[in-house]
Order: sequence, then C-alpha cells, then structure tokens
Amino acid sequence: MQESKQETGVPPVMILGCGRSGTSIFGELFEHIPLYTYRSEPPFEDVMAADYSRPQAFKVPRDSDRFGAPKPGLSFPFEVMRRFRPDMRFFWIVRHPLDAVSSLRVGIAKDWGHHPRPPDWQDWRARPLVEQCAHHWAFLNTAGYGQVKDVASVVTFEDMIGDPAAFAIGVCRTLGLNPGSFADTLRGWSDRVQDSDNPKFVEAKTSRGYSRPDHSRRIGRWRENLSNEDVERAWPIVAEAAAQFGYTRQAAAP
Repeated sequence: MQESKQETGVPPVMILGCGRSGTSIFGELFEHIPLYTYRSEPPFEDVMAADYSRPQAFKVPRDSDRFGAPKPGLSFPFEVMRRFRPDMRFFWIVRHPLDAVSSLRVGIAKDWGHHPRPPDWQDWRARPLVEQCAHHWAFLNTAGYGQVKDVASVVTFEDMIGDPAAFAIGVCRTLGLNPGSFADTLRGWSDRVQDSDNPKFVEAKTSRGYSRPDHSRRIGRWRENLSNEDVERAWPIVAEAAAQFGYTRQAAAP
C-alpha cells in the first residue's frame, strides 16, 4: 500500500473517543477550518481512499472488514492507519463518566447502539442500564484509548464546552495552524457550542437523535439525571479509567 502525498504540510486529523463525549461537535469544528475536508463516521475504506492532496479530518470511522479486524475498543485497525498515514494527528476527547453515562442511556438502551461495542456487551444486557453505560465508557476509555495514547492529544468535553473559543484556538495551534487566518469561521463554531440551551446553541447533526430535554446543563448533567443509587452502581465500574484522565466522582480535576 502506497502512501498518498499531502502537499499542504497541514496534517490529516482523526477524532476518537467514546460516544456522547463530544466527538460530533468537536468534529464539526473542522467544517469551520477552511483548509480541511471533514467527514463524520465514514467507512474506514473511505478514510484509506481519501484524497490526501488536501487536508482531511475524520470523526470515528465505521467498521470495515476490508483491511482486517480491529482490536477491541476501536472501530478500525489502528496499525493499518498508522502505517498508511504516519502523519495523521489523533485527538481523543473524553467526558466526565457520569455525564457520559447520562447521555449514553438512549443509545445503549436500543440494543447497545453505540459502537464499537465491548466484546462482552451481551453479558451486560441483564444489568441495570447505568451499569451497561458505565461499562461501555470504561471499556472504550481503556481498551480504545490504550491503543492510541502514545500518539493522541487528549482533550476534554469540559474544556470544549467551558471555553469553546480557546479550545478552537488550541486545536489550531496543536496542528501548526494560525487561528487568526480564519477567526470568523472559528467564531461561527464557538458561538454555537453552549453549556445550556439558548438562541445561539446548535447541536451537532449526528447527536440530535440522542438528545433529550432532561437537563439544564451539559457539564454536570448527571446531577439532574442520575439518582444516588445510579451513581453507586456506575462509579465503581468507571473509577479506574476515570482516574487516568483526572476525573473524580464529583468533577474533573482542576
């Protein structure tokens, strides 16, 4: 397999992370960076066949058997991607596990609709829904993240929602871009990223089917959505994986 050349010097990008952790709205940032062509959840063979003569950005490729089976935790064979595009810049976005559990419930309740599924997902189907969601988050942020942690830049949902303008600038600088060159389009993205619903808020396109009006804030929504019993069930499952990202039971680490 021959690597296609990218003439611009701007690296291709892949956004990864557990579902309902901000992957979609983060991905749509690249629709506001004019240099990039962005695709959300394309088949992995389309990632491999993309025109890399201009910068490409992808969010969480979908499963494909054409290039071999992925290791559990990712939806594509990471080693194949690394050989093909050693210049690919990976971002792993993570969200406080209790907030993610709150948001995952809709998809996990529908036959574990979030992918990639843990290999033992069917063994968890008889467990309470919050435990299923916790297991999904913990598995992806352990087995999935473990495959990419040596090369991925970790960003958090909380930083993105808390100060989207600074987040966008930071991403651009990580990629060696001058954010001042497209400040207006970046502002179009950061203005729509809000912690609460208001006239500026525009939800990511692929997230709308999972959204529920059962919380007033996105950061800390678990306090509105989860009972004390839910938290007692979920936290032991996520605690070890949460610690590696600085999350405590109550909040993100300062």
